[in-house]
Amino acid sequence: MEPAQLYRQYRGLLLDRFVPFWFRYGIDWEHGGVLSCLHEDGTLASGDKFTWSQARSVWTFSALYNRVDRRPEFLRAAENSARFLLAHGRDPEGRWVYRTDRQGAIVEGATSIYADCFVVYGFSEYYRATRDEQALAVAMETLERVRRRVEEIDFQETAPYPLPAGWRNHGIPMILTEVTGELAQTTGDERLEAQAGEYAARVMRHFLRPQRKALVEFLTRDYEELPPPAGTFVMPGHAIESMWFVMHLARRHGDAETIRSAAEAMRWHLERGWDPELGGIFLSLDLEGREPYLPHSEKKLWWPHTEALYGTLLAHELTGEPWCLAWHEQVSEWAWTHFPVPETGEWRQRLTREGKPTDEVVALPVKDPFHLPRAAILILQLLERQSAKTSEQQTARAQSA
Repeated sequence: MEPAQLYRQYRGLLLDRFVPFWFRYGIDWEHGGVLSCLHEDGTLASGDKFTWSQARSVWTFSALYNRVDRRPEFLRAAENSARFLLAHGRDPEGRWVYRTDRQGAIVEGATSIYADCFVVYGFSEYYRATRDEQALAVAMETLERVRRRVEEIDFQETAPYPLPAGWRNHGIPMILTEVTGELAQTTGDERLEAQAGEYAARVMRHFLRPQRKALVEFLTRDYEELPPPAGTFVMPGHAIESMWFVMHLARRHGDAETIRSAAEAMRWHLERGWDPELGGIFLSLDLEGREPYLPHSEKKLWWPHTEALYGTLLAHELTGEPWCLAWHEQVSEWAWTHFPVPETGEWRQRLTREGKPTDEVVALPVKDPFHLPRAAILILQLLERQSAKTSEQQTARAQSA
């Protein structure tokens, strides 16, 4: 697909499909935030509100405003979720809770540090749109608390899958690479940028295992390998997403070697994770062919595919390797064939191995506005950069002629 055609495809997906769905079904103007437990047709499955989803919606609607189209309604939607979080998202000790009811009463407390990380991500982007100093202060305070908490010996707050004692997981340095780096870009704080680099280094030095051509999800607290099945557990989509996080940081620093290593690791996981019989990316796998450590391994979820759609384009932009576009086309064909819901314009979030819709809960019973719009927003930005570069090159050639 030509870049201009690809641009129209993803802009149309965002503005003509995703936005109408969420403004019709998802935004809770009555109580604040978004209704994140929805069926695929937009009907309400539950009024419960996961803090993950509320913070992610702050990011998405702020990013739509900042990066795609400065429509006032996008900013109002972001503010609606930000206000809900500030009013209801913390417990009496100031920790971000996992889940509230529709009105904001706490249902489940501070059991997942990922909620905190998405608050940092969302409020960082929201500050770019609004210059709301309270939002920035909350992002900074939250990140500092996260940094302390994840290093404490009793840290296990990684719901929906609590971290066993004595373990580390890839998800923590992975997400902190991106959210710390984004906050660094928002503030211009070099200290934060250095911290983002530290988290990326943990991912690349410890969880990435080149001898196995895999990124493992769990290690001991000393970064030693665990025995199977935890030590051989791999999530291809998680690895792909993590590698483009690392590429974002490496691009800012002109680190070509890290970009090359991250791109190659992305390729490993596309090759490992692709279903050779039915197509699509498996949710998880075991490096030694055992039953994977966590359930639902053969499911085909929307988010690994959306991460691959953006990640492969980014890898191609930064490396020029032809395999990136070949994999992008392969993932795109499968994803666009299986995930879109023609009646609503949104994408399904869960499919069986065969590519059939399923209502079976995987990790969280949510449908929230994040992975798909984030990928589309970032793809649009990438295509705009490429278009600007092409125009500059054409101008330079014309001037030198």
